[in-house]
Amino acid sequence: MIRIGLTSFKEHDKLTGKKNNTLYEYAGFLPLVELDTAYYGIPRKTSVEKWVEEVPESFRFVVKVYQGISGQSDWQEYYQTEEEMVEKFLDTMQPMYDSGKLFCFLVQFPASFKCTKESVQYLRKLRKWFNDYPIAIELRDYSWYSQALVERTRSFMTRADFSLAIIDEPQLLQTTVPFDPYVTNAQFTLFRFHGRNSQGWQANDKDWRKKRTLYRYSEEELIELASAIRSAEQQTKDIGIIFNNNSGGDAAENALALQKILKIKLQGLNPKQMDFFNPYRTTTSRYAA
Repeated sequence: MIRIGLTSFKEHDKLTGKKNNTLYEYAGFLPLVELDTAYYGIPRKTSVEKWVEEVPESFRFVVKVYQGISGQSDWQEYYQTEEEMVEKFLDTMQPMYDSGKLFCFLVQFPASFKCTKESVQYLRKLRKWFNDYPIAIELRDYSWYSQALVERTRSFMTRADFSLAIIDEPQLLQTTVPFDPYVTNAQFTLFRFHGRNSQGWQANDKDWRKKRTLYRYSEEELIELASAIRSAEQQTKDIGIIFNNNSGGDAAENALALQKILKIKLQGLNPKQMDFFNPYRTTTSRYAA
């Protein structure tokens, strides 16, 4: 089963025709979304419960874990131990997991998280903390994919039951990660498409957010990505695809174009506004690919 979605549900006017969308409205167009709300701060459990209630049964969430867990913020001000931090995060997210609408948690490590003994030990702790929860790992340093270590990286991710996220991003010599469509988890696989804007990817000025993912995939590039997705489909049960190339608002149109290329037919989405008068609408969802 293949689901395609976007990062966040609010900022996709090319999807809904509105500048600010609700989750309910977004779920009338696509069956998957990546939420980064919890990355910046663990939300209230009531917020998570509301998200779950606003989407149909077939809808799935990719949730980026709290930045303290991925080593991108100081958590000591708020929690006594790492275990307390993880326990709080999981307790808050439990309604989503229990509903069956969680596709996976995404742990996005910074480029400073290099392939070292200490990093591997931390990944082992992470697996222990999250036990049987579905975890996708996004690595942003080339060292994990170097010729000397890539096979060991793949093997470790497979043994640890992680899904090593398959990333498409600008290819800068030994500073970014390659597109490596290797499946490490037979249950689920996460693709994330950031675009291929090499110059914007390196921007570090005050407007870097407007440049980093400013990219529109061509039809030829989408066909190329679709081939890799179909290949991965033979090795894993569920596939989630997230378009993050939204600095210029291109993610939604690229997502819909890829959906067409893959000949995915969606059923069971939330009704669009024009469907509110349909007395036969149902929240029972089916998803065919």
